[in-house]
Amino acid sequence: MMHFRYLSCRSVTAALIALLFVSTAGAQTGRVLTIDDILALTHVSDPVISPDGAWVAYVVEQVDGEKDEKVTSLRMVSADGSETVQLTSTDRSVSKPAWSPDGRYISYLAGKAGDEDAKPQVWTLDRRGGEPQAYTNVTQGVSDYGWAPDSERMWLLIKDQSAAELEAARAKEAGEDPKPMPWVIDRLQFKRDGVDYLDRSRVHLYVINERNGTPLQLTFGDYDDSQPSWRPDGREIAFVSNRTGDPDSSDNSDIWLVAATGDQPQRDARQLTRNPGADYAPAWSSDGRQLAYVTVIEPELIWYATNHLAVIPARGGNPRVLTADLDRNVSGPRFTADDKGIYFVVEDSAEQHLALYELDSNAISRPIQGQLSVGRFDINRAGDIAVTVTSPHMPDEVFLLQGNEQRRLTHSNESVLNAVRLAEVQNVTFPSKDGTEIEGFIFTPPDYNARRRYPTILRIHGGPVSQYDFSFNAEAQLFAANGYVVVIANPRGSSGYGQDFSAALWANWGNPDFADVLAAVDYSIEKGYSDPDRLGVGGWSYGGILTNYVITKSNRFKGAITGASEVLYVANYGHDHYQHEWEKELGLPWENREAWEAISPFNDVDKVTTPTLIMGGKEDWNVPIANSEQLYQALKRRGIDTELVVYPDESHGIARPSFIRDRYQRYLDWYDSRVRGK
Repeated sequence: MMHFRYLSCRSVTAALIALLFVSTAGAQTGRVLTIDDILALTHVSDPVISPDGAWVAYVVEQVDGEKDEKVTSLRMVSADGSETVQLTSTDRSVSKPAWSPDGRYISYLAGKAGDEDAKPQVWTLDRRGGEPQAYTNVTQGVSDYGWAPDSERMWLLIKDQSAAELEAARAKEAGEDPKPMPWVIDRLQFKRDGVDYLDRSRVHLYVINERNGTPLQLTFGDYDDSQPSWRPDGREIAFVSNRTGDPDSSDNSDIWLVAATGDQPQRDARQLTRNPGADYAPAWSSDGRQLAYVTVIEPELIWYATNHLAVIPARGGNPRVLTADLDRNVSGPRFTADDKGIYFVVEDSAEQHLALYELDSNAISRPIQGQLSVGRFDINRAGDIAVTVTSPHMPDEVFLLQGNEQRRLTHSNESVLNAVRLAEVQNVTFPSKDGTEIEGFIFTPPDYNARRRYPTILRIHGGPVSQYDFSFNAEAQLFAANGYVVVIANPRGSSGYGQDFSAALWANWGNPDFADVLAAVDYSIEKGYSDPDRLGVGGWSYGGILTNYVITKSNRFKGAITGASEVLYVANYGHDHYQHEWEKELGLPWENREAWEAISPFNDVDKVTTPTLIMGGKEDWNVPIANSEQLYQALKRRGIDTELVVYPDESHGIARPSFIRDRYQRYLDWYDSRVRGK
C-alpha cells in the first residue's frame, strides 16, 4: 500500500493568489454586469509553450455580432508578458495550436479562408515570417495532428469518408448536385450529440512525412483511434482505442503502440494496457521507457468511478496505479523534463490544481493550488509550464510557471471587467438532511446590504458527475447584478469529493441530491441572505433534471427554469446517446422497468405547482427535446404557468450568440416576473 506525503508549495501558491487578487482589484467600481458584457468576454484556451520558452501561443474565442457566431483566432504572448501578437485573423476559426519541436513553426487546424465549406487542415506559420501555409490536403479534413520529434513528420487523425461524403465528392467531380443518402445503421451505439447518426466510418491514425505528402494509414478496423503520442525517438506512436468485441457495449479503451516508420501498408498494433476499464491520455517519458496515463479501475461504476494516474513500461508489463489512495479525478498527465515526476491536473473539493507526483518518494505536491481552477497546461523540455487559470472574479487567463516563479501573461478581459462591479462570492459548507457535509457558493449583489433579505435563485450544475468550482461564473454574476442572491452547490453525485460521494446517486437520482440542494437554500435563509418567500430554481442538462425533481417534490419555489432536461427516462431509451450508461445503472427497461420508473420525475408531474419555463435545442441528442416537450405538454394540460422555448439548429449546448442573449434575457424575465414579482 502506498502512502502519500503532501508537500507544501505555499510560496508559489501565495504568489499566484496575489496575482489573482491584483487582477480583480478594479472589479468593485463602475456599473453592474449586463448580457452585453458577458457576450463581450473572450475565452482563452489551449496554451502551448515554445521549445525555447520565449513565447506561449493560445486560442482566443470571441463573439462576432455581425456573423452571429463565435470565432477563434491564434495569439502568442512573450514569456515576460510584455508583448502580444495576433497570428491569425477571425475570418476562419482555428484550433489545436502546436509548436514544431525545433521551434521554427507554429501550427494549427483551420479551414481555408473564404471557404465556409472547407474541411480543417493543418496550417503552419514560419516564425521567420510569411503567410500561413497548408501542410495537409485531406479530402475529408483532419480532426487532430501532432508533430514528430524530427519536426518534419506529423501524425494525423482522419475519419473515413461517409456515404454522403463520397456522394458529394462524386457529384462535385461530375458537376452535379449531390443526391441525399439514407443513413444505414447497424451499430449498437448509433447516435452522438452534434454528430448525427453513427455509421461505420471510423477515425484512424495516419502519418504524413512531408508537406502536401500523401498520408500513410497506420491503423485499421472497425474501431475509432484517438489521442496519439509520439515516442521521443519517433519510431512508434502510442494511441487509445477500444478494440473489444463490440466497442459500443463497453468503455474499455486501451493504450496501443504502432510503428511509425517505413512505408508498409499493413502493420500490427501492439496492445499495452489490459485493464477492463478505460485507459487513456498516454504521455511518454523523455527516455521512451515509460508511459503515464489515466485509468479507471472500477468500470462497473461507469461515470461515477474515479479516474486515476498510472504508469506502465513501454515494452509491456505490469502497470502501477499511482493515485489509488487519492480518490480524486486526475487528467492530462505529462512527465517532468528529468522523468522523475509526472504533472497532472487534480479535481478536489471545488478546486482544480496542478499537481506533481514524485516517482521516487510517492509524494504529491501541488505547484498551483488554492481557491482557483486550473485548466489545460503544456510543458517544454526545460520544464517551463504554460497553463490557464480562472478564479471567481477572473475568466481563464494564461499563466507561466518557471521553477517557483509564476507570471500572469494575458489580461484578455480587463477592459470589460474593470468597468463593472461584480458579485462577492462566499465559499460555504453546510450539513444536508442526513448530516453529509455539502460545499457550495453564495453570490451576493454588488450593492449587497446585510440588513436585507434578497430574492434568491438556486442554480444546479450539469453532469451529474461535475462540480461548481472557484472559476468565473458569468451566469451567477449576471443574476447577482440584477439583484439576486445566487446559491450554487455540489450535491451528491458531484465529482471532487471522492468516488463514494459520486456513486451515492447510483440509481437513486432525485433523492440525496434533492436533499443537498434544498439544504443549500436553507443555509442561505438561515444566514440571512435569502428571502424564503422569493425563491427560484433552475439549471441546464443534469441541472434541469434535478430542477424537475425539485418542482415535483417541493412547492417552495415561485419560479423554475429547466433546460435540456430529462423527465421520462424510458422514453429516451434508443433516443439519446446514453444507452450504455442507462443499461449499466438501471438495467434493461423491459427487464427492470421499476428502476426506470422509480426515478422518473414525470410520474410525479401531478404534484407540480411551480411556474416553469422549459428550454432546449431542437437537435439535441444528448438530452433530446422530446422530454422537454412531454413535460411542457403535461404542465400545460394541468393548467400550470409554463412556456416551451426550442432553439433551432442547436444541440445540447447553445452556441449561436443571439440565442445565448435570448436565453439569458428569458432567464431574467421569468425570474423577475415569477420570483421577484417585478
